[in-house]
Amino acid sequence: MVAPIRIRFIGSGDAFGSGGRLQTCLCVESDTHRFLVDCGASALVGLRKFGVDPNAIDTVLVTHMHGDHYAGIPWLALQRAAAGVKRPLTVLGPEGISTRLPGLADHLFPSASPRPDRFQLDIREYASLRPATLGEAWPGGLTVTGYPVTHVPATNPHALRIEVGGKVIVFSGDTSWDENLVDAAAGADIFICEAWSLRPAAPVHMDIETLRRRRADLDCERIVLTHMGDDVLAALPIEGFEAAEDGMVIEV
Repeated sequence: MVAPIRIRFIGSGDAFGSGGRLQTCLCVESDTHRFLVDCGASALVGLRKFGVDPNAIDTVLVTHMHGDHYAGIPWLALQRAAAGVKRPLTVLGPEGISTRLPGLADHLFPSASPRPDRFQLDIREYASLRPATLGEAWPGGLTVTGYPVTHVPATNPHALRIEVGGKVIVFSGDTSWDENLVDAAAGADIFICEAWSLRPAAPVHMDIETLRRRRADLDCERIVLTHMGDDVLAALPIEGFEAAEDGMVIEV
């Protein structure tokens, strides 16, 4: 029997805290294992608020290098170190993160960052469209494929297709419409998609109008909206889509 997989929305908000929501962080978990997808600056607060032991997190997958998606990693690493956790924190992110993340840690907590034993980071990079396997993160394996998307180029943005426990979970990260989303979401059990505005408002974010128009191109069972701005939050519920909220748990 395949163990159920739960997706816990630790943070479903945008960079600005619209609606009082925490920044992006998803926790994918079974009864015995868990990993994070993105880890925004408020992630440690959210983990504690929703009863997830931060010391039990050994793996973080990163869509792109904006602070509301990965700036919580140094705090998570320090928390684990303070608690005496000796296991390294594995971070799998886009090319460039192995340089950028240590620099971020140095800026956020300079008194600790010169000491590698304080952070215990095992930083790895995925290449676009090439599956990366993290067998140690989940029984039976965890495979992650990054699909380049349309956001701020300096952040090296990707949608992530995550194959774990016989399920396919796809997260858009931050992006406007990109044809790579069609391939990323093909046959997925769930597609978690950012939806920052009701109509096109920023060239680097998704909007509901475009998502509705392209829904038929997305071959996935369900779409859950996240990273919603004020106008989208005010319009909820939105027919045809589920909407995330902080603390919500979905089973796939």
